Amino acid sequence: MTAGGGVDETELTAPLLDPAVYAGDPYPRYARLRAEAPVARNDTLGLWMVSRHAEVVAVSRDPATFCSSKGIMTFEIGSDYATPPTMMHTDPPDHTRYRNLVQPGFRPSYMRALEDGIRRRARALVDRIEPGVPVDVVADLAVPLPLQVISDLLGVPEDEWPRFFRWSEAVIPGATDWPEEERAQLSVEMVTYLLEAAADRRATPRDDIISELGAAEVDGDRLTDAELGMFLVQLLVAGNETTRNMMSGGLVGFADTAGAWEGLAARAAAGTNRALPLAVEEMLRWTTPVVAFMRTTTRAVELAGKRLGAGDPVLMLYASANRDESVFGPTAAVFDAARDPNPHVAFGFGAHFCIGAVLARVEGRILLEELLARFGSIEPAGEVVRTASPVIAGVKSAPVVFGAR
Repeated sequence: MTAGGGVDETELTAPLLDPAVYAGDPYPRYARLRAEAPVARNDTLGLWMVSRHAEVVAVSRDPATFCSSKGIMTFEIGSDYATPPTMMHTDPPDHTRYRNLVQPGFRPSYMRALEDGIRRRARALVDRIEPGVPVDVVADLAVPLPLQVISDLLGVPEDEWPRFFRWSEAVIPGATDWPEEERAQLSVEMVTYLLEAAADRRATPRDDIISELGAAEVDGDRLTDAELGMFLVQLLVAGNETTRNMMSGGLVGFADTAGAWEGLAARAAAGTNRALPLAVEEMLRWTTPVVAFMRTTTRAVELAGKRLGAGDPVLMLYASANRDESVFGPTAAVFDAARDPNPHVAFGFGAHFCIGAVLARVEGRILLEELLARFGSIEPAGEVVRTASPVIAGVKSAPVVFGAR
């Protein structure tokens, strides 16, 4: 409390700027923010934190007032980019241009056409799991599957995925304790590799997404080589980290919630077509793979009764918004695989809604289908180790035991 008896918002928000808190349980802190200071000011950084669903959506749907071009993570406060490091760092009309050029490569029909390949890979991984024997769903399922799918998308050899894993881990703040010099070197390797792949597909197109994006044209406009490389970096990192942690965190949700797996199996067996899609949505809400992204105000604006100045950084706490009791009711803190409706913001909202959402949902559904076909239960088998990252809700290891059907 402040001397005047009010909430000390800097003290209340400070732990959420400490990566270590994310290796534990940040949700009680989120609940306090929603209840006591839903739009809270941290004076140390000159940063606002937005923790309720309504305000996260309001910020997301107004890119003219809350821009992305000044940075989307707190360490970027004060940054001024000559060129955007990712498509996520752009605002309309630039963002609209990028979206129009890359969206065809992620059209639902194309993503669903990948289902046979995804199922083959998921089944091969699931077949290695023995009932009654502890397995780490991170290492054995959630890490390889999305990376193998991305390898297929990029048209690169299957055995490249362990390399992709190291690259993507290197660029996520807090994901590893590797030395900064090593992380920087891995980042350079990744960018160089993807730029070379982009140039190769420009010269010799193949049946892969690099070639499709390289050939995409809208009214004579095409992505430059640098822009194509920029997008491929985003695809490799965001497309694998988020899907991976949705899978691992979601399976932990099932393991920790009595009857959740059996209930899903019963609904699926009864022919409830929405059973698996609803379960995937709850895995997304429960895990919220992207913890938070930042925007910067372009003008003075009022938000939930607070006056924000022009140029103020605003951190949208997606993970908090997805546990907002005013939206998800008294069971907001409960994993409910049959939750419906489920208006989560795990994919963001508005102009920046995740372009790979369809692919993530397809991968999640197929993984559940393959697991349900073989196993009748899932239970914890050890401590879950989480990543100390304020950006990605990472799970380093999650031992579980699957029971035979």
